Amino acid sequence: MRFNAMQTGAFLAALAVALGAFGAHALKSRLDPHMLANFETGVRYQMYAALALMILGTQAGQTRAPAFLLSGALIFSGSLYLLSLTGVKMLGAITPIGGVLLIVGLVLAALDAGKL
Repeated sequence: MRFNAMQTGAFLAALAVALGAFGAHALKSRLDPHMLANFETGVRYQMYAALALMILGTQAGQTRAPAFLLSGALIFSGSLYLLSLTGVKMLGAITPIGGVLLIVGLVLAALDAGKL
């Protein structure tokens, strides 16, 4: 099933803004600086993936990259959010998987752009 990358990216971006505000206001006094930095890294990379998805949504030939970018953002950022909020260090082992998926998505976007 193919999803609409533009819509998905816009939703992911809106969620990143909301989570960023939540982190800056509600979590600033509750998390230690290291965990807050992890949360902020999750927000930042979620926004990068969201912007990439919105751009890819304007390119008809981009059929492979969006799924990798979305999966990568969910795993990378999601694991950082959970790590920050729960303190469960084992969740940090999942984060690199999301990072690899983000990289694969960007590489596929570049390769598919060469075919357009």
